[in-house]
Amino acid sequence: MLELFHKGGVFMYPILFCSILALAIFLERAWSLARRRVVPPALFPLLGNMLAQRRRDEALGVCRASDSPLARVLLAGLEEIPHGRARMRESMRDAADRESGSLERFVEALGTIASVSTLLGLLGTISGMIKIFSVISTQQAVNPPALAAGISEALITTYAGLTVAIPAVAAHRFLQGRLDAVLIELEECAVRLVGLAFAEPDDDALS
Repeated sequence: MLELFHKGGVFMYPILFCSILALAIFLERAWSLARRRVVPPALFPLLGNMLAQRRRDEALGVCRASDSPLARVLLAGLEEIPHGRARMRESMRDAADRESGSLERFVEALGTIASVSTLLGLLGTISGMIKIFSVISTQQAVNPPALAAGISEALITTYAGLTVAIPAVAAHRFLQGRLDAVLIELEECAVRLVGLAFAEPDDDALS
């Protein structure tokens, strides 16, 4: 494997860097976008029950104690309940935008890495072809072993670039799907919180 790496030429080093970077981004984002971290399953039902019992101060304390995007979005809304429904919605919308930016961080980078890896593989192929034609142009009787370096570089870098790019594309699609799902759930919880906050005292806490 190490011998193949060296035969691939100088372009193998940035391709290797891309593979390490893609793996690191995927693992970090997969952990950060886990549903239980973004939208703790027990948080919203607990807040709903507290609001139904008009225990807003306790709900605020629960949100402040929870280090999750959902808690921060709902906290922004709970703090604005005395100022009305419109103010509450606006505050949660702003908080959701901030959390969305944080959650989206590095996800698009995987798509970029996939493109760059493919282009690096193509560049290595072109470099290998240049070496092949250089040998052909300088030798009247072409010696096959003299062409081996260029052929190896052309094939190996293409293979390496695609080997990095294909998993990076799959990882990007996976993380984008998970991101979309948690953002939709954040929005749904915010909408439901507004309904609970301004429900009549005898309304059901949760539908």
